[in-house]
Amino acid sequence: MTTPAWTEACEREAQRVVHASLSEDLGERGDLTSTLVMRCRDIGGGALRAAVVAREPGVLAGVRTASIVASAVGAAWEQHLHDGSALAVGSVVGHLHGQATGVLAGERTLLNLLGVLCGTATITRRFVEAVSGTRARICDTRKTLPGLRRLQKFAVACGGGTPHRMGLHDAVLVKDNHLAGLDPAGIASLAVQVAPQARSAGAAFIEFEVDGLDQFDALLALPAGMIDMVLLDNFDPAMLREAVSRRDARAPGLLLEASGGVTLDTVASIAATGVDRISVGSLTHSVRSLDLGLDALA
Repeated sequence: MTTPAWTEACEREAQRVVHASLSEDLGERGDLTSTLVMRCRDIGGGALRAAVVAREPGVLAGVRTASIVASAVGAAWEQHLHDGSALAVGSVVGHLHGQATGVLAGERTLLNLLGVLCGTATITRRFVEAVSGTRARICDTRKTLPGLRRLQKFAVACGGGTPHRMGLHDAVLVKDNHLAGLDPAGIASLAVQVAPQARSAGAAFIEFEVDGLDQFDALLALPAGMIDMVLLDNFDPAMLREAVSRRDARAPGLLLEASGGVTLDTVASIAATGVDRISVGSLTHSVRSLDLGLDALA
């Protein structure tokens, strides 16, 4: 899998998140515990070298954040592994070294942020592996943790997933609340009006959500290329197979995306229906942080 590029936008978000996290952790007084302990041990200015170690298997993502944390606390970061690397129990991601008080001040911010991103990449990799051999790509959603959207979407890419739209600003996805009160003919009529305006606005893609085959049929009747994708929301596998069959016969260039309650137990059967994309909110909205530790070295 190709490692995604760490962009300037990722860098800006990471810098903002790291400094906000350190600020809430250190407050106005700094790390009171470490300051007092190191003073009592008479090693307040002493150096400390520590390893960031994986406590469980996973996928590495967002390793650049460790360097940002190190810089913010006056320490140095020595990287050993790269984004997208497979982590085994005991894998050393890198080393943090500097004054003891600085290293310890950055410990929790580093582990919190890196753990979330590695957790996102790890669960994404599991979904990707579950649909291996099918045409389906695993996509994220806008159901991200507040303030971490760009970094979580980067982590999804590290796990082999396909990022969806970044936000409301870059693509058009007409959903059920936009379509409330419209019958299938009204949905098709709305698409005819919205699509050219969306193209003029530079939308990355145009997608309509449907919750039934009657709505789907109305969109299949549109001229080829008017819209790019249809989101099949909460379709069961039989309905998905029927939608794929109708698409293949009438609009083969139209991409189909399945969504709604997708789990590791169900994703393979969904992929087997022939859909092109499967969006999974749990990649980001309920991610479990990967267990990482910071181990001081003698």
